[in-house]
Amino acid sequence: MAWFLGSLFLVFISSATACDRCVFQSKASHLYESPTTYGGACGYGNLALQFSNGFFAAAVPSLYKQGAGCGACYQVRCKNRRLCNTVGTKVVLTDQNNDNATDLVLSQRAFFTMALNGKGADLLNLGVVDVEYKRVPCEYPGRNLLVRVEESSYNPFKLAIKFFYQGGQTDMIAVDVAQVGTSDWSHMKRSYGAVWETDNVPEGALQLRMVVTSGYDGKWVWAKSVLPANWGVGAIFNTGVQINDIAKESCPPWQCGDGQWK
Repeated sequence: MAWFLGSLFLVFISSATACDRCVFQSKASHLYESPTTYGGACGYGNLALQFSNGFFAAAVPSLYKQGAGCGACYQVRCKNRRLCNTVGTKVVLTDQNNDNATDLVLSQRAFFTMALNGKGADLLNLGVVDVEYKRVPCEYPGRNLLVRVEESSYNPFKLAIKFFYQGGQTDMIAVDVAQVGTSDWSHMKRSYGAVWETDNVPEGALQLRMVVTSGYDGKWVWAKSVLPANWGVGAIFNTGVQINDIAKESCPPWQCGDGQWK
């Protein structure tokens, strides 16, 4: 029995391979209206409409990752060859989908874009379609990572922030804050989605450092001077850094999708 289990383990390990992208099969639906204001479990608010250009999605908990998946980008294409093109659409994850009937709920604009020319209305009328999807790098040419001070903040007692324009194929898993010029770092906790907070706010101007992961690798990203001493609610600040790391993924050979969808 031990020999059998050991052999089975080796077969399982050897069946995985490094891929540029792992492709998953599921279903997708769409929102039934095009919002002019936006909420979402990631906490982006109306900024989601801005940095996604209207191409956004809600995803199941396994992709939402308790908020770590917020801001991730996916390429999605439907499998109905009578109605759908072969390129699909690219979306930014901005919300959690708690309906396990579909992995993704796309914005109308994104869902429509999966259709062949002249077939968009027909595709929308289906409501739910079979799809395949893969995570792809987020691309924001010339854009640095930005940080916004949230409404629950109160200088100097509480600081809550969220990040957007997070590029590459990365998850943010830790954030620290310190006074500029010091190494006395305070850990921030994930409040929800893409929002991080702390009640232990250092004095003065603030620097940030973030742990971002890509694949199985992680690294610190240091933004040396981000928030001025007089930071206030609603203000958006430029971190001065860009995140664009990309790593291979591990999945069975039949899930590998190394080629571009054209």
